[in-house]
Amino acid sequence: MANNELSGPLVATSLAKYFLKKKNKKTLRFIFVPETIGSIAYIHKNISKIKENVIGGYVLSCIGDERSYSYLPTKYGNTIADRAAKKAFKELSIKYKTFSFLDRGSDERQFNSPGVDWPIASILRTKYNEYPEYHTSLDDFNLVTRKGLGGGFNVVKKAIEIIMQEIIPKSKTICEPKLQKRKLYESLSVKENYKKNILSSKILDFLQYSDNKNNILDISKHIKCSVKQTYDIHRLLLKNNLLKID
Repeated sequence: MANNELSGPLVATSLAKYFLKKKNKKTLRFIFVPETIGSIAYIHKNISKIKENVIGGYVLSCIGDERSYSYLPTKYGNTIADRAAKKAFKELSIKYKTFSFLDRGSDERQFNSPGVDWPIASILRTKYNEYPEYHTSLDDFNLVTRKGLGGGFNVVKKAIEIIMQEIIPKSKTICEPKLQKRKLYESLSVKENYKKNILSSKILDFLQYSDNKNNILDISKHIKCSVKQTYDIHRLLLKNNLLKID
């Protein structure tokens, strides 16, 4: 079963070799496990160490034929991984078919499970169950080609590169920090301090959404600030050591 079983590891190995040579802005982790039981065992062993640091990821399966491209989103379809994958397809001018999460069938089932909730989607060429050779002896290297694998590689590489460029703030504090001692909030309530304290409320709003799930544009929309002002708050919080640097 070349497409169903081998294409994913082939593309993942090529991606690992590619990014190993790059100066990456974020950490990449490649997981090679047998479907279902392997991912469940991996999650059980690593969930406490990994969950808080996962920004996004992709299951790679059936990614070696030349017939089509497919995308299966995360459970709610609104994560950074979802946006990056769609942007990758768009930037590469590739038409693709979007499936529902209800059509899932690989390890995205485990990674999106309640209590795990890792933002991991699936990028495929022709999806499992959608090609006649699936789970037959005809799923061989007549179906999987260098060109097909290369196409899958390019989409995933682009999606990863898009995530790499994202600024995804994460607060360093549990609950709200005390802004007064950092001179980010005026304790004395006088008219002259009003504008500064308005900014302070936006700082606290920014920190509420600095949960490893939003980029600067997302936060800008959530807190109803311009993108420029949101970037300014981001720099101010970094200067005051209130954010983890991604």
